[in-house]
Amino acid sequence: MEPFRENKVNQPLLESKELPRQVVAAEHVSSELEDILSDTSLSWWRRLQKATCLELKTLYILAAPAVVVYLLNNITSMSTQIFCGHLGNLELAAASLGNNGIQLLAYGVMLGMGSAVETLCGQAYGAHKYDMLGIYMQRSTILLMATGIPLMIIYIFCKPILLLLGESKSVASAASLFIYGLIPQIFAYAANFPIQKFLQSQSIVNPSAYISAATLVLHILLTWLVVFVLGWGLLGAALVLSLSWWIIVVAQFVYILVSDKCKATWTGFSSMAFSGLWEFLKLSTASAVMLCLETWYFQILILIAGLLPNPEIVLDSLSVCVTILGWVFMISVGFNAAASVRVSNELGAGHPKSAAFCVVVVTLSSFIIAVIFAIVSLVLRHQLSYVFTGGKTVSDAVSDLTPLMAISIVLNGVQPVLSGVAVGCGWQAFVAYVNVGCYYVVGIPLGAVLGFKFNLGAKGIWSGMLGGTVMQTIILLWVTIRTDWTKEVEKARSRLQNWEGKKEEVRLTY
Repeated sequence: MEPFRENKVNQPLLESKELPRQVVAAEHVSSELEDILSDTSLSWWRRLQKATCLELKTLYILAAPAVVVYLLNNITSMSTQIFCGHLGNLELAAASLGNNGIQLLAYGVMLGMGSAVETLCGQAYGAHKYDMLGIYMQRSTILLMATGIPLMIIYIFCKPILLLLGESKSVASAASLFIYGLIPQIFAYAANFPIQKFLQSQSIVNPSAYISAATLVLHILLTWLVVFVLGWGLLGAALVLSLSWWIIVVAQFVYILVSDKCKATWTGFSSMAFSGLWEFLKLSTASAVMLCLETWYFQILILIAGLLPNPEIVLDSLSVCVTILGWVFMISVGFNAAASVRVSNELGAGHPKSAAFCVVVVTLSSFIIAVIFAIVSLVLRHQLSYVFTGGKTVSDAVSDLTPLMAISIVLNGVQPVLSGVAVGCGWQAFVAYVNVGCYYVVGIPLGAVLGFKFNLGAKGIWSGMLGGTVMQTIILLWVTIRTDWTKEVEKARSRLQNWEGKKEEVRLTY
């Protein structure tokens, strides 16, 4: 016990030496918004004006780069698919199956599990517990790397899996070759998402956008060289995609090491990262389930629609609509990230009014943008399909589905933001249960009944699944509106004290 007592005596001196560096390196979560909302000397309208201007500025500084990051990452995968498409129809089918099937599984699991870092890092940053951010990031990386092992096994045995699902032997063989090249990408995901969330929780988003943009340019050049000059085909294209993701990981980590902004939050590798893994795993698993259930929902729409009569036209029209919906969804994902950062930071900082206010601002902002896109899609409903194909039959089918797509766009302007709020508060387990009930107990069965029993086809399937989304959105809105934000601040404080206790326990052990 003597060495420990001696350390305790010396600890304040050590902390006092580190304090100036932390003050310089880390930007505190400002209390300006909370002060404005609490200033009773101002009229209600004046407080609303000042608070809205301040929050909108903060929000768009976060959301805009986040949208760019997700768009650029999406374009990186899409460019690989385009290059493979120039090799032939079989190669295009293989790359599409690899990118939109197997790869989407790993992406959803890893991104979902990485979202646990958003909750803990965001709240710790708001509470000025800066040294815990690096530990949370390391803890998440350990768990995600371990998760990558069973995912790797799925990748290795993808060919028999694809054959079991009914794919032809030629497509399964070509797709498996492409998927083998994506195995290193699994572990790049495992490192990338904790790093990305670690930076986002500190409102450091621009560097990730710059890195993604530079990597995209390099990726296109390398893919062209490997596919058309060296002739490495599908495997070469997939390996370049994996390499590009590792470039993003290394560049972001180098930024953490050299940036003054991260000096307080990254203090080096620590054995404390191996403590409390079970509790962290439970939150990470709930996050993964929450996100994967949402990600797979519209993929199931495509699968069910393939069972309808005349599936070629149905699938072509649905693919056009879902692709457009996916691009607009990237904007909502940016607002999702901004919502989780803002809410977790304000809760950690002990600002209940600010947390409640930023939820209103981010939800309304995303909703208004979604409504604008929905109106544009309705106005251009007869022209949309010609970006993808020249057939009038497909154009008429897309035009027929556009009203449902417009409703989906509007819902996607609200639902992902509310999911971001849930991540910021640590409600992942609750939202996972809501998603199971609304999507898979109500939405999919209702869509199947309308589509097949009532012969409404693709419109019936989509309408039923929209019903599940509407139900989920209403539940999340109701829960968010009724939230006691003062209690959420207390929960955040209790959660961080819990983890601080584990930290002290590890100090005693080592």
